[in-house]
Amino acid sequence: MSPLRLAVLVAAVLSLNATATAAGPRALPQGQRPGDVRLQPPKDLDGYFPFQPPESKEVWDRRAQEVRQRILVSQGLWPTPTKADLNARIYGRIDRGDYTIEKVHFESAPGFFVTGNLYRPKNLTGGKAPGVLFAHGHWADARLSRATDAELRNEIATGQERFVEGGRSRFQSMCVQLARMGCVVWQWDMLGDSDSQQISRQVVHNFAKQRPEMNTTENWGLYSPQAEAHLQSIMGLQTWNAVRSLDFLLDLPEIDPNRIAITGASGGGTQTMLLAAIDPRVSLSFPAVMVSTAMQGGCTCENASLLRVGTGNVEFAGLFAPKPQGMTTADDWTKEMATKGFPELKRLYGMLGAADQVMLQRGEHFPHNYNAVSRTAFYNWINRHFKLGQQEPVLEHDYKVSSREELSVWDAEHPAPKAADPEFERGLLNLWTTDANQQLEALASGSPEQYRQVLKVGWDVVLDARAPIRSGAVAWDQKDKQDKGSWIQMAGLLRNASRREEIPVVFCHPKQWNGKTVIWLTADGKSGLFAGDGSPLPAVQKLVDSGATVMGVDLLHQGESSIDGQPMRRTPRVKNPREAAAYTFGYNPAVFVHRVHDVLTAVQYIRGHEKASSRVSLIALDSTAPIAAAARAQSGKGLDRVALHLGGFRFGKVLDLHSPEFLPGGAKYGDVEGLIALGQSELQRMDAADPAAAVTWVQR
Repeated sequence: MSPLRLAVLVAAVLSLNATATAAGPRALPQGQRPGDVRLQPPKDLDGYFPFQPPESKEVWDRRAQEVRQRILVSQGLWPTPTKADLNARIYGRIDRGDYTIEKVHFESAPGFFVTGNLYRPKNLTGGKAPGVLFAHGHWADARLSRATDAELRNEIATGQERFVEGGRSRFQSMCVQLARMGCVVWQWDMLGDSDSQQISRQVVHNFAKQRPEMNTTENWGLYSPQAEAHLQSIMGLQTWNAVRSLDFLLDLPEIDPNRIAITGASGGGTQTMLLAAIDPRVSLSFPAVMVSTAMQGGCTCENASLLRVGTGNVEFAGLFAPKPQGMTTADDWTKEMATKGFPELKRLYGMLGAADQVMLQRGEHFPHNYNAVSRTAFYNWINRHFKLGQQEPVLEHDYKVSSREELSVWDAEHPAPKAADPEFERGLLNLWTTDANQQLEALASGSPEQYRQVLKVGWDVVLDARAPIRSGAVAWDQKDKQDKGSWIQMAGLLRNASRREEIPVVFCHPKQWNGKTVIWLTADGKSGLFAGDGSPLPAVQKLVDSGATVMGVDLLHQGESSIDGQPMRRTPRVKNPREAAAYTFGYNPAVFVHRVHDVLTAVQYIRGHEKASSRVSLIALDSTAPIAAAARAQSGKGLDRVALHLGGFRFGKVLDLHSPEFLPGGAKYGDVEGLIALGQSELQRMDAADPAAAVTWVQR
């Protein structure tokens, strides 16, 4: 079909009365839904997240790259945000004899302060010192906190701590001992904790309900659909602070860049895993009481949309292989790690020739903590791998616990920025949006190939791209066949047994087939191709009369895949009552993504059929147009021509987290225009010898 005929057909369809549709042919009895696993309740953070190491290093290298890209995209770090000057300030030195403590603040982005303390060995000898990043977890006011007398007595009585004085702060204990061992230690605050109050603890860790004033198409706030569409999250901000913390540490002249470690427990373990996974400058990792096939992290600051779709924390830890990595367990969600998760990590390390580079310190008899026993395991691990020359087991010695006043960063000479400031929150997200857009614009004009690659990686993660070889074979299960004279109507299911997916479809197949197939998407599914009397719409009939097969599809939650046959208004969510998108979309693809996969499954079936189509086209002229644009960008050589009518749709305009059109990351990479550009660039790459052979018709 020529571009002109396609445009004429589109114009004819747009003029039709879309309300005059019938139920259309069914694949299943009335009231029966497909046996599709995606119709089950969505997975949540308390699910099961096993890890199966691959058979070869080559397979693992490909998989590791995919998962690492998923982390970067989910954190809003693809491409890397522009790194401004840290403007680091180090002051308030306290001399403890064999080590010193200093106050530090720097800007991970202009006006966005990272706060903490720097511990250094007093008499550094032997050249450069190892650097240690210490990310604390969800202990309130962690860096500045002190245990109560009752808490301390209990921890000493149960063997968790050893000293009446030093045992009052597990956080200071770690830093002091490492400094005494010759390490420079940077301990910084999680957002909403201790001196980091520009975004409140309530927003960072306890967010529960959407804020209407932050849910806008401009100047939006965290957790809003806009923030999610741009991949802006508390977790992403914390991951960025970790990256910039490493920048800060490496800027210190005494640091050995070849000996950089990171450790942390609980939420600090999450930060440890992510930084170690994405930043090759880290050379030793020790995430405590966090790596598990069970609960993946319950706080809003440990969850981001897209992050754990098809993966989990054990695989994140595996990304650090073959470099040295230790971890611990406790009487919490990590208690089964010795039999579920760690053996698989051990096999991965073994396959990479480094079986002795991963260890597990078991502590199921202790509660969730980073206690003296676990800390000793870390001291021994870093001592061994960084060759610190300490006698093992390395034991802590008591010390004077510093007061809040001694450690707190802000004072009269260094005033704190405004706390819990909604305008700062909006401004920070606006800064990140502007920077990301400017980077894409610069690439588009200056480096088209790099621009295409950035778009491709980003959209591949956003759309959970799957190669056909991983998607499994697609089979046709015919349920009904009717002879319509010059053509045949067939209804049935496209079944992907390996993925446990079933898609109801209908074919209008001319007996004098010209070898061309048109997949036609509608908001009503396959019934949208039929008029009130059950006959094909005139435009559909015209295509069939011309010799082309027309295929109608009930995408997920459409038609026979819906509960009552009515269009879906609200997508499923996990049981967690907190209104943060990451609890659902951090573990499950959006409905929009599933629908794109349905289109690709249809394309895969058509292209793999024994009677191959010479040309496969896709038409979407209503709210399904963005789905078609995404399918075009993901289809490779599967689609030859696409006709879309977007009607001004943009992912960045969707203001409901559970709209079927909501897509985490949908606005990050050029919005729908970026999808179209990516699809067109793929067409040009495939058809460079004959650019006119493939035509994409788009009405915006």
